[in-house]
Amino acid sequence: MHKLFTAIIVLILAVPVISSGQDPQFSQFYAAPLYLNPAFAGSTGLARAGLNYRNQWPSINASFVTYSAFFDYFFEDVNSGVGILFMSDKEGLAGLNTNYIALQYAYEFRITENLVVRPGLEGSYTISNLDFGNLVFGDQINYQGIFKPVTDEMFNSDFRNNYFDVSSGVLVYSRNLWVGFSAHHLLQPNQSFLEENSRLPIKYSVHAGYKILLPTARNLSYSKGYRDVSLTPTLQYKQQGQFSQVDAGLYFTYEPVVFGMSYRGIPVKMVDGYPNNESVIFLAGITTNGLSIGYSYDYTISGLTARTGGAHEVSIRYEFFLGNPRKPPKNVRQLPCPKF
Repeated sequence: MHKLFTAIIVLILAVPVISSGQDPQFSQFYAAPLYLNPAFAGSTGLARAGLNYRNQWPSINASFVTYSAFFDYFFEDVNSGVGILFMSDKEGLAGLNTNYIALQYAYEFRITENLVVRPGLEGSYTISNLDFGNLVFGDQINYQGIFKPVTDEMFNSDFRNNYFDVSSGVLVYSRNLWVGFSAHHLLQPNQSFLEENSRLPIKYSVHAGYKILLPTARNLSYSKGYRDVSLTPTLQYKQQGQFSQVDAGLYFTYEPVVFGMSYRGIPVKMVDGYPNNESVIFLAGITTNGLSIGYSYDYTISGLTARTGGAHEVSIRYEFFLGNPRKPPKNVRQLPCPKF
């Protein structure tokens, strides 16, 4: 009975993401395009490589650290984009580690000269495990407060879980407008470390935005073209199981620099008697010669308060031409969405 009680407490404290079934999130979700929607694979018409790092709630032991790396490429002869995505997420309290690799394919339809549709498909494989090295069990501390480094607790499971999954998405965009929809975990794999059946809920995301070119952009020459001076409002709604959230933001671009501010939450939705206000996000970035670097900070406005340390996020991505230099890429319709 004691062992069962201990296991239950460990699972409650160590793996809140299992009970809630929520995927990691990036505030700079457009800087992690393949994670957002497989339809983004090859969407630049070039080769693209990127790195993302997020440290959420660094001031408390239960922090979440997420890394991702991706590469994608567009094959113009077959109007197809392919991508590969690596993701690693670690929860600090008890070492819940989740790692996965995903392969993606997207096909590009040009409906009109100004309208493009891109459906995408993803297959992924996930490996999850728990590390009890940082946990303290009751039998490690006696009545005098003396600590014993090794616990006598034994578990019938190695607390490891692997599974295959499928996701899909679609992206529609024009010169200034884009709308995307994605659905992850279509197979709803069993995420439990025990013998019980705990299905991972499907994660839905709707993301959209509109790029507004400011009049001054017409008079500013930059790199043998026009300097991008614009305002870009963006919106994302995501839902997974009982969890739902909205990201609403505004980017100001004065090429090569970008500044942004966004809000995460649903103020009309109550959680434990309080409005669902999560954070205000501040962003700064720079783009030059195909290289984009961004930094953002989530200022917590929920009941957790700013004492959690908020969240720090860094993104790096590089777009480049890969192939025969004598055969430049065709004039593809560039996505108007931000790089951060």
